[in-house]
Amino acid sequence: MLDRHLRPLIDPPLDRLGRQLAAAGASANGVTLAGLAAGLAAAAAVAAGAFLLALALIIVSRLLDGLDGAVARARGTSDFGGYLDITADFLFYGAVPLGFVLFDPAANGTAGAFLILTFYVNGASFLGFAILAEKRRMRTQSHGVKSLYFTAGLLEGSETILFFAALCLWPGHFAPLAWIFGALCLVTAAARVMLARRVFRD
Repeated sequence: MLDRHLRPLIDPPLDRLGRQLAAAGASANGVTLAGLAAGLAAAAAVAAGAFLLALALIIVSRLLDGLDGAVARARGTSDFGGYLDITADFLFYGAVPLGFVLFDPAANGTAGAFLILTFYVNGASFLGFAILAEKRRMRTQSHGVKSLYFTAGLLEGSETILFFAALCLWPGHFAPLAWIFGALCLVTAAARVMLARRVFRD
C-alpha cells in the first residue's frame, strides 16, 4: 500500500548511488547476495536476542535490496537477476519470523508458524499473479521497473519492513503483532485472488 507512494521519493537517490556502484564495478547480483547475507544475519541476531543489532541489519539489508535494482538499471537488467532478487526476498521474509520462534519457541512458536504460513499464502498469490500477467504480457511500473509484475496490496514490502522494525523494538509483543499482521496478509492474498478472478477471466 505504501510502496507506490514511497518509490518517487527513494528511487532518485538509490539510482544515483546505484550508478556509482555500477561504475565502481559492483554487480546487481552481488548486491542482492550482500543484502541477503545482512538479512540472514539479522535473523540470527533475533534468535540470539540482539534485537537492536537485528534492526540495524534489517535496515542495511533492505537498503541493499533497493540498491540491487538501481545497479541493474545502470548496468542492464537480467531475468536471472530478477529471479535471484525475489528468491532472496522470500528467504529474508521467512528467516526473520523464524528467528523470533527460535528465540522463544514456547511464547512465539504458534504465532510464528501462523505468520510464516500467511507469508507463504501471500507469496503464492503474488507469484501466481505475476506468472499469468507475464503470460498475457501485462506491464506496470507503479512499483518501479521490475523483472516481475508487481500487484498492489494492503501489505507490501514497506509495511513488512515496518512490521519487522516494530518486532525488534517490542519483541515481547511478537505473538499479538504476528497474529494481527498474519491476518492482514491473508486479507491481502484474498484481495489479490479476487483481482485475479476479474483480470484473468476468460
